[in-house]
Amino acid sequence: MNRYYLFAIPAIITIVALSYALSPHQTQDTKVTPQTLMQNGSPVLGSPDAAITIVEWGDYQCTYCHAFYKNSEDSLIKEYVDTGKVNFVFRDFPLNGPDSVLAAEASYCANDQGKYWEYHDELYKNWAGEKTGWVNRNSLDQFANTVGIDTTQFDKCLDDKKYEQKVLDNQKFGEKIGINATPTFLIFDSKNGTKIIGAQPFSVFKQVLDSF
Repeated sequence: MNRYYLFAIPAIITIVALSYALSPHQTQDTKVTPQTLMQNGSPVLGSPDAAITIVEWGDYQCTYCHAFYKNSEDSLIKEYVDTGKVNFVFRDFPLNGPDSVLAAEASYCANDQGKYWEYHDELYKNWAGEKTGWVNRNSLDQFANTVGIDTTQFDKCLDDKKYEQKVLDNQKFGEKIGINATPTFLIFDSKNGTKIIGAQPFSVFKQVLDSF
């Protein structure tokens, strides 16, 4: 069993000072601030001026990342992101290997055409297990067609490995600040931070967000 997989895990929630909650393994060359937690990830979903930010560290092949997307994310977005209370950023932690890296690269290639979140959703809508081969160039092109982006430009982006290093850097940064499971959520405002690990129900996120 890969040590990153989480089975029937209870909510792990800690609310303490931001620098301690979000950077237990911080080193001198890894400064953790709200800005460094958000940079290099997805486009911000929601208002950039929202008081609270959620950063999800995830893998497109991860079983429990898919479970969060299927069971909790929609309610979270409707109640908190769409209302301007929270913004949301996705950062890659491709623990399932090269196919997970490729899927993450594809999401940024889609972003070149303004379709990051549409493509992100399409990946999870078509999730078909961990390391089963469903992430491949043909399927990624099909997803691109579905969300309405130019596949010639998209394919060139993938061929050039334009975003491979970005994806690997996301994982490396996550490891430096103590991320070791997916999905992991860092929820913070300007002063305090919370870490939630696992595909928790919406009620867990609501409890935390309403406590800020």
